[in-house]
Amino acid sequence: MLTKRYSEMTEYELRMEIASLNEKAKKAEQLGMVNEFAVLERKAVLAKAYLLNPSEIEINELYEIEGDPGVLFKVEYLNGVFAWGFRNQKDSKEEGIPISLLKKGK
Repeated sequence: MLTKRYSEMTEYELRMEIASLNEKAKKAEQLGMVNEFAVLERKAVLAKAYLLNPSEIEINELYEIEGDPGVLFKVEYLNGVFAWGFRNQKDSKEEGIPISLLKKGK
């Protein structure tokens, strides 16, 4: 079976994929399959990024990272649905994270 890339999916298809991934992740978590759970959770985060508009992410702006309280991420540039930049931590290295993990800081 050929599967579509997230970038080729419609909004409806993405929402169905996210629901399916969340359901599979829930089952994996219940069965104690930690690695499988983590993979499915990351896939859902990536699929969610394709539902967002990258142009709403501001360059040189600070964002909170979903699931990483107290850590801010400064966006240097965008590449597709990934924001590239640095965390506000000592010795932070440039990294790319899906835009679905970014929350506007207060």
